[in-house]
Amino acid sequence: LGSAVGSFLNVVISRVPEGRSVVSPRSQCPACGARIAFYDNIPVLSYLLLRGHCRGCGQAISFRYPSVELLTAAAFAAALWKFGFSPALFLNLLFFSALIALIVIDLNHRILPDRITLPLLLAGLFFSYFQDSTIMESVLLESQLDLEAPWKKIWIHAIQSVGGALAGGGTLWLVGSLYFRLKRVEGLGLGDVKLMAAVGAFLGYSLAWLTIFLGSLFGAIIGSSYMLYHRKDFRYELPFGTFLGAAAILSALWGVDLIRWYSGFYP
Repeated sequence: LGSAVGSFLNVVISRVPEGRSVVSPRSQCPACGARIAFYDNIPVLSYLLLRGHCRGCGQAISFRYPSVELLTAAAFAAALWKFGFSPALFLNLLFFSALIALIVIDLNHRILPDRITLPLLLAGLFFSYFQDSTIMESVLLESQLDLEAPWKKIWIHAIQSVGGALAGGGTLWLVGSLYFRLKRVEGLGLGDVKLMAAVGAFLGYSLAWLTIFLGSLFGAIIGSSYMLYHRKDFRYELPFGTFLGAAAILSALWGVDLIRWYSGFYP
């Protein structure tokens, strides 16, 4: 299922930045325009059987296609391991799928399309009740809300989701605004702000801040290494959304454990 969804995400990654429909026309070779038959569109397997080339024109097919299919399959398997067969599983499968599309789009085009980030934000807010309780739980909120279940769960998840959207998006907006005032150069785009608002809506405020921290860490280490290796100057635009998206997936899977492990160092 993950690899099949990954195959569709490849269509999203190719067409959404260009403003094209993801429904029609059917998949076709970007080189010769030939329609791709169903037996040549089997995730991963068709790429291997065709040895990475179009059946019609022989043009090489980008390795991005099987990579996205394998990445999505791995993300789906990890989500099943983490959340089990539950409503939270399906919510996070949607979350991971959108993040993978955004990761690759930002890597290729340095944009995070509203067609993905805004619906993702709304989905996180409206379906927060179904998110895993270990992600949304808050001892502080539980102690202050004198309600019976399931009302307590509804309010805790709603507060976490709205607070996460404000914390995630608001933090990046504040940082970007301060940077612009100091440097008179745009350091963060609104796409990153909307992405983090969506991440916060799905994961709550604690994991939203963890995502920003991990994304910044990945960007500093990987981005700096890339810039040094290719001799880029400080004006080179890094795909911050790519690092944030990867950090969000890791936070959803292991963020709670990471926070608990770190908190164990303090009495």
